Formats: sequence, C-alpha cells, structure tokens
Amino acid sequence: MTTGRKTTTVFLTVLCALLLTILGLVQEWPAWAWAVLALVIAGAPAAAFKIAAMRRGSLPADFTNFLPAAPIERREHHVSRVALPSQWNDYDFVFSATVRWHPLESHGSEPVLNPAGLAVEAVLERARNLTEQREPGRASFVQHELSGALSRMRPDTSGHLQVMAENITLTLHEPDQERLTKLAEVRKDKAVWEHQRTYEQSKREYLGDDVLKDTGSAVVWWLAKNDNHVEKTVADLGLLAQLASAANDTDIPERLQSLIPTSSGPSMPAEREPTATDHFDAFLTGMGFSSEDDRRAMLTKQIADIIRTQDRHETADELLRRYDPPADFTAHSDNEPDEPEHLS
Repeated sequence: MTTGRKTTTVFLTVLCALLLTILGLVQEWPAWAWAVLALVIAGAPAAAFKIAAMRRGSLPADFTNFLPAAPIERREHHVSRVALPSQWNDYDFVFSATVRWHPLESHGSEPVLNPAGLAVEAVLERARNLTEQREPGRASFVQHELSGALSRMRPDTSGHLQVMAENITLTLHEPDQERLTKLAEVRKDKAVWEHQRTYEQSKREYLGDDVLKDTGSAVVWWLAKNDNHVEKTVADLGLLAQLASAANDTDIPERLQSLIPTSSGPSMPAEREPTATDHFDAFLTGMGFSSEDDRRAMLTKQIADIIRTQDRHETADELLRRYDPPADFTAHSDNEPDEPEHLS
C-alpha cells in the first residue's frame, strides 16, 4: 500500500469513529458496546494494511510499469565490396552493407559458433536473388530496392537467427561503368543514324517512286511546290522531263524533246589541262618534225634524259611511251647525253 492510501485509510477510520461515538451518545449505548467499538476502531487500520499487502504482490503495481523490458540480443557485422551477379554476364554489382541479427530460440542440439557467418550468408542470398534480375546500368536504383528488401528482420534458412542489413551501397567496377557509358553512347548514336537513314530512304522512295516516276508526276509536284504557278511550270517542262528521265535512267520521250532548250542538252566534257607531253608534241609539230622523222624520237630521248635529272620521272616516261624511241636510242641514253644536233 502506498503512503497516500495509508493516509486515506487512517482518515476514514477516525471519521467513522467520530460518527459512531456521536451515534452512541445519542442512543445511550451500554458500556459493553463502547468496549466493542474501541476494539473495532483500533483494529480496522491494521486489518486494511494487511489485506492490501496480500493483494499487491512483491512490488507495487505502479512500480512494475517502469520496469525495463528484457533486452533483445543484437549483433552486427560489416561486409565490404562483395561481388553480386547482375542480369548481364561479366557485369557484377559491388555490394557493401552492415549486417544485423539477433538469435532465436534454438530447437536443435547444435550450437551456433559463428552467427556472423550465418547472418552474412542469409543477407547475401537475399541480395543476390534481387540483383541477378536487374540490369547493371541501374545500380543506383537497385541500391534503393535492396535497402527496402533487406530492411526487415527475417529468419535465416537454419532458423537460428533473425537477419537484416542497413547502410547499403551498390556500385559497379569502374571499368564496367565506363564500358556501359560507351555502350549507351553508341546505342544513342545508332538510333540517331537509323532515324536519319530511314528518313533519307523514305525521301528517296518518295522522289523516285512518286515525284519523279514520270514527267507527269514531276509536273504535278512542281505545280504544288510553286503555288500553282502554271506559267513557271510550263517554262520548266524541259527541265522536269530531263530530271524524270535521269531519275529513271531512261531516254527523254520524243514528244518532249522539243521542249528541251539547246543550252540544257548534254554538255561536252570539259577539256583537260594540257600536260608537258602535249606541249612537247606541239613543239615537235611546230619544228616541222613529222611522225616518220627519226630525229623526232632521238630528240625525245634526249629531252627525257634531261627531265629525269630534275626528278620528273613520270613526265619522262610519258614522253617515251608516246613517241617510243628505237632501241639504239635507248642504249645510247645510258651514256653521257649528247648535245642535240643543229636542227634546221
């Protein structure tokens, strides 16, 4: 019984005694009644204290509310940079975490001598079941998934421990991350290139199979492009006929050939730049050496030898190929080149 309750019991006992005394005086109780009243008043507090002590137990009820619960035994172990498989071969996640556990009531006879090993094995098994279904390019996202999946205490396969993990980090090996970055760039470039190729292919098909299918289709297309300016389209009929024929690798229809202006006809190939051999040929012609003149070949050989001393071997060879000097002149070229005869 607490102090407050004791005080209340004594107060009520005294109050009851006073009431009974007043009642006895009014009723004029006999003397023996006063003796019984005195015994009751004296024994009532003692009896109340004894009954309260029997009901309260070893500790006061209020005090038992503040008793601490029995502590749960917990342990922890840190694992660092453990390789876990991903969905892609040869691309492993790198896993680090703090493993926590507490023992369960053992139902077997074998004691657990290394609970840390059991706890780490259970956490890694749970983590592996998740990571092997995820692509390596989503390491940061998978890290948050693992934080949620491993945040709850669950029993290990042996039933000896409750296991969880926290402070989880999940990354990739740096070379693997670089490779994935390059692969992503290549995939993006390939997608852009394929879109461009598809666009160009579609444009070619549109021009070849629709716009330039024939001259009539080209005329309709040209009218639409020029806001229905008929005069301009008529003026360009010859060009459109040429364009359609070139696109289909066919000849221009005879009915349209009269529309083609002379200036728009096939142009002659541009004349090439005259070479040194051409200039030498003009020199020989200007000197009056005919193609049957032996001096023509002799002079050619001498000039070729002089050109070779200037490291112009290609020009020298071209001169010899064009004029094909006789063999006796070729043999003569191995010696000191003679001064050319006076040519008249």
